[in-house]
Amino acid sequence: MEPATIESGNAISLLRTLDIKLKEIGERHAVMEVVVAEKHANYLGGAHGGLMATLIDSVCFFPRSLLPSGRMVTTTNLNLSYIRAARVGDRLSARAELVHLGRKTASLTASVTDSTGRLIAHGTVTLMVLSEPQEDREVATSFDCTAASAVEEK
Repeated sequence: MEPATIESGNAISLLRTLDIKLKEIGERHAVMEVVVAEKHANYLGGAHGGLMATLIDSVCFFPRSLLPSGRMVTTTNLNLSYIRAARVGDRLSARAELVHLGRKTASLTASVTDSTGRLIAHGTVTLMVLSEPQEDREVATSFDCTAASAVEEK
């Protein structure tokens, strides 16, 4: 898998459909933004909770050591708490922070705030690691071959 970039993240069809933009890829964080539009509204006229869930789930894939490094991951758990309603016209920012990265799972926290910094929603995400970045696989393969030949020589 090719490492993800801001451009390839913004090319994801669901994110394009919802007008969600990947804005920042950091070492242990990522940021996405969306302006709440009529198409995001729920029955009561506020932003649909599914928009917050999509923001939180999606932003968690983009800290540099995950998709941007070529590490393939998928969501296994998404927990979300809604704090207050977002309204049509609000600019929302979602920020994910990588808490733990192991061989099999990654744990992240995420928050959604409005343009005044008020907390709209927050959550946690667990990702299952499906494959390591290409360079990690090459190092492991090289190490395995070296270790195997050292054992054979004895």
